[in-house]
Amino acid sequence: MTSAAVEILGLGLGILGWVGVILACGLPMWQVSAFIDVNIVVAQTIWEGLWMSCVVQSTGQMQCKVYDSILALPAEVQAGRALTVIVALLGLVALMVTVVGAQCTNCIRPGKMKSRIVIAGGAIYILCGVLVLIPLCWFANIVISDFYDPTVPSSKKREMGAALYIGWAATALLLFGGCLICCCSCSQRDETSFPVKYSAPRRPTSNGEYDKKNYV
Repeated sequence: MTSAAVEILGLGLGILGWVGVILACGLPMWQVSAFIDVNIVVAQTIWEGLWMSCVVQSTGQMQCKVYDSILALPAEVQAGRALTVIVALLGLVALMVTVVGAQCTNCIRPGKMKSRIVIAGGAIYILCGVLVLIPLCWFANIVISDFYDPTVPSSKKREMGAALYIGWAATALLLFGGCLICCCSCSQRDETSFPVKYSAPRRPTSNGEYDKKNYV
């Protein structure tokens, strides 16, 4: 597989990871109510996300409410909001930077500067993966700790929601895509390096003129 194909693959994975982060940020299923009571039939299910909480009735009706106060939210929710929004903006920057330095575009002449721009785009994708991993692991740690804490009532116990798994998948795509972009830039630099030129010595012929075969 050529470096251009690897670069396109890495860019595609980065875009999918970026979209996954935006999807995980908007979904209210960061933590859901745990079914640990004796009764199997539960009248309602509670979803809690970064921006709103939802109550899903057993009849299929769902009611969502946006959080009223930002300052009254827990620290993990505030950090999750800030980091996911930053990652969404950085993902857009990484997309534009990578497209500018991609081999399939002619925005910049091929050379070291083009390779450095591609490396910068891949590094931003890797940074996005690391940043979004912080709130995901923070939420998961709190959910697991409260689930096994005997002092927490059963009605307050939560389980990890689908948004966390989507976020982890998006993190893997961002990290892998960024690594592919950075790796292909090294091979791009090797391909665009100028080869050593060889010129044959010009020797005069018997009549005092240079032989035409020395010229290309």
